[in-house]
Amino acid sequence: MNKLPLVTIVCLCYNHERFLAEALDSVLAQTYPNLELLVVDDCSTDSSPAIINDYCQRFPQLAYINTGRNRGNCAAFNMAWRASKGEYIIDFATDDVLLPNRVTEQVAAFSKLDPTYGVLYSDAAYINDNSGFIGYHCKRDKSGKVTSFAPSGDVFQDILQRYFICPPTMFVRRQVLEELQGYDETLAYEDFDFWVRSSRNYKYFFLDKVTTKRRVHDSSLSKSWYTAGSRLLGSTVRVCEKAMQLVRTLEERAALAKRLEYEARHAYLTANYTEARQFLEMLQQVAGLSKVYKLMYFLNKHKVNLSLLRKWYVSLLHR
Repeated sequence: MNKLPLVTIVCLCYNHERFLAEALDSVLAQTYPNLELLVVDDCSTDSSPAIINDYCQRFPQLAYINTGRNRGNCAAFNMAWRASKGEYIIDFATDDVLLPNRVTEQVAAFSKLDPTYGVLYSDAAYINDNSGFIGYHCKRDKSGKVTSFAPSGDVFQDILQRYFICPPTMFVRRQVLEELQGYDETLAYEDFDFWVRSSRNYKYFFLDKVTTKRRVHDSSLSKSWYTAGSRLLGSTVRVCEKAMQLVRTLEERAALAKRLEYEARHAYLTANYTEARQFLEMLQQVAGLSKVYKLMYFLNKHKVNLSLLRKWYVSLLHR
C-alpha cells in the first residue's frame, strides 16, 4: 500500500482573533490523516497569540512559528514553507475556513495528474463576518454545471488577462515553490505574482468542488486595492513588468495588454496617477495606445480627477 503524501497547511495569522478558532478548528477537522500543521503569527497586536498558544497546548500536532517582527504575508509564508516537509503546500489565511474533505479531495485529484501540473484550485463559498453564506466563487447553471471561466492546463495567457482563481483554494506542489524560491517578499501581496510565474512552467487543474469558505470582511486585503497610495497597486505594476519578460506569443501579448488596460483605467480613476502612468507606459510598449488611452495618458499627466465617474459606475453595478 502506497503511503499517503505529506501535506503541509501553513496557517497564516495577523490580527485574526475574531476568526482564528473557527479557522483552526477547520484545520483540525480535516479527514486526511497525513498532515503537517504550521501556525504562523506575524506579530499580531490582538489576542491571536494567546489563542494560538492555547490551541498548541491542547493539540500538539500544531507547530507554532512566530515571525519575530511584522514581516507581511509573503515573508511569513516563506518562513513556514521553507521549514516544512510536505510534498504539497496549502497557504491558509486564518480568517478563512477549510471544509473537512478539502485535503482528501485535492490529494485524490492531484494523484491522477502528471508532473506537468503544479497547482490545483477549486470553487469556494463566500462568507461574511458572522460566517453567513454570501455566494459561490463559480457561477453554475440549474444543473450545477460551472458556467464561469475555470480552465485547466496551460493557463498562463488566461492569468495575464483575467481574474478567475479563488486564492485560498490553491493546492501547490512543493517543487513549484522550490523552483520559484517562494513568494516575492518585496511585494505587498502574493497571488498574482505566484500565478504568473508558476503558470509559465506548470499546468493548473480546476477541481469542480467547493473546498473552502472565503471570508469577506472590512479588513480584507482586497478592500484597499485601489485606495490612494495603495502598496497593492505598486505590487501589481511590478508583476506586470515581470509578465512582460515572460510573454512569448502574440496572443499572450494581447492578453497582457488587456490586463494593462484594466489596471490603467482603475488606477487613473482612483487618482493613483503614478501607477496609472506606469501601466500606460507598459501598454505602449506591449501594444501601443489607442485614442482612448492616449487621452487617458494626457488626463493622467495633468492629474484631471475623474474618480467620481468610477464611483458612479460602481454604484450602478451594485444596484
